[in-house]
Formats: sequence, structure tokens, C-alpha cells
Amino acid sequence: MRIMGLDLGTRNIGVAVSDETGTIAQGRDTIIREDDKSAIDRIMGVIDEFGVKEVVVGLPINMDGTLGERAEDSKLFARELERRTGLPVKLWDERLSTREAENIMLEADLTRKKRKKAVDRLAAQIILQGYLDSRRNEGD
Repeated sequence: MRIMGLDLGTRNIGVAVSDETGTIAQGRDTIIREDDKSAIDRIMGVIDEFGVKEVVVGLPINMDGTLGERAEDSKLFARELERRTGLPVKLWDERLSTREAENIMLEADLTRKKRKKAVDRLAAQIILQGYLDSRRNEGD
């Protein structure tokens, strides 16, 4: 079963999709978030293309554990995505996923332009991989 991970930003949405076994997350795309309706339409296209059966949306929890404006936006987006797709949509703590993505790209010595282009997709991959690993560890 393929699972999709989303890193929801105010301007961009990073997209990752798991392999068929739900073991490995792979960064796929970055969707421009002009408005939620068109963004969800594009996400639904990726869902159809890969046969996704579940979606994980990163939830940006503050370091002190509170939920801010961005977290509320993620919750609203996740509810609308679930309503439109009919798929289960789960929220996943994404604290530090973007920072981790940036650090990985800095270590890989990518230029600023390449980092900017790839950071959302890599953050989505990190969010999804964390979710996939937690599911696998629950089975141990």
C-alpha cells in the first residue's frame, strides 16, 4: 500500500510517496499552493497516479508542544483533503523536518538555488519516512 507524505507550507507543498511495501519514502514533487482547491486537485492527481491509499500531513508543532497558526492551517487542510479524497489523512509531528532537510542538502554541498527547489520535497520525504518507520516499529 502506497502512502503519501505532505510538507504543507504557505507557498509550496512538498510531496513524497512510499514504495508499494510502505517501507521507503521517495520525494516526488513540489506543488505551488496558490489556493487550497487547486493544490488539492494536484495532490489528487498524484494520488491517482501512484494508487495512494493513505496520506500523512506534517503538523508543525512548536518546540514547546503548542499549536500555532501553521498547525491550525495544516489541520484544516488535512480535513479538507480527507473530505475530498475519501482517504484517511493523518497528522504527523514534523518538528525540525525542514531544518533536517536543509542540513542534509548543506552536507551534500548543494547550491542555494538547488536547496530552495528541493527543500519542500525532501522535508515531505523526512515526514513520511518518520511515519513509515513508526508503523514498522509498532509491529516489532
